[in-house]
Amino acid sequence: MLKTRITELFGIEYPIIGGCMQWITGPEFTAVVSNAGALGIMSSAMFPTLEEFRTALRKLKGLTDKPFAINLNLFPALRPIDNDLYVDVILEEGGVGIVETSGSRPPAEILARLKESGIVLMHKCTTVHHAAIAEEMGYDAVTVFGSEGGGHIGDSGLTFLSMVPRAADMLRIPVIAAGGIADGRGLAAALALGAQGALIGTRLLLSEECPIHAGIKRGMLAACEEDTVTVLGTVHNTLRVWKNLAAEKTVELEKEGAAFEEIIKVVAGSLTRNMFETGDPDAGIIVCSQDIGIISEIKTVGEIVAGMAREAEAVAGLLAAGDLTGR
Repeated sequence: MLKTRITELFGIEYPIIGGCMQWITGPEFTAVVSNAGALGIMSSAMFPTLEEFRTALRKLKGLTDKPFAINLNLFPALRPIDNDLYVDVILEEGGVGIVETSGSRPPAEILARLKESGIVLMHKCTTVHHAAIAEEMGYDAVTVFGSEGGGHIGDSGLTFLSMVPRAADMLRIPVIAAGGIADGRGLAAALALGAQGALIGTRLLLSEECPIHAGIKRGMLAACEEDTVTVLGTVHNTLRVWKNLAAEKTVELEKEGAAFEEIIKVVAGSLTRNMFETGDPDAGIIVCSQDIGIISEIKTVGEIVAGMAREAEAVAGLLAAGDLTGR
């Protein structure tokens, strides 16, 4: 059994966190991840109205009695998000023990309200500098997100291999590693570097329960580590995504210096949502990390999570025994 400060802080069985993914981590999939012994994180931003969010939160609480988190999105958005109102719902409904924030620096008032209610706070960071700021602000844990990862990777281009050891040395709060981790070897590496857990996203996309079209899963399953690309760097909102026609068109538009109004016609979230539903692999963009190349089959979330933990323990055992022959 892998016991870390993160498993103790969050009250979870395995030191594995399921990444928040827009249009994917609703109540059903979040509950699946939590029920598997990891920490599921539900996106609040995928619910355009407070009542929809309230309904989803109630549904999530009915689907699991295990710990879960709610993500508050602080990234720039075409639809302005008033996270104060989402916090209202979280506090009114109760039952939320953990909140993750991602994006820009959160308002101190929001953090104060959550902390006063006894909620555990974690923040996703793409530099050690920002992780240190998060600790000063009162966060209980930080995720250090490397540029290998899928989604918002920042503009630094730093990998978790370089950031996690430094963050673990500098910070008093536990560090979670993220970026290109898809199996037990990656989890073992993260723990060896000083992380107390690992966040996974792309690996969960290719799970049986993930609510995206089977055709998208099949297409991604055939991809390798070279089949990702970064987009939206020109507007300082860099994303690593699957290299499909929409992503390549976005890269082309950015090279040409196209206006954001033109780019958004290719990368709008509504297009991605349509892609998930119809299975058209080129209808929009989808976040994807460089670990896509080591994912060889679609499994249940339970098999993924438990399998990662078993493999990490096996790797640790080989290292302890000094047996690196691979036999």
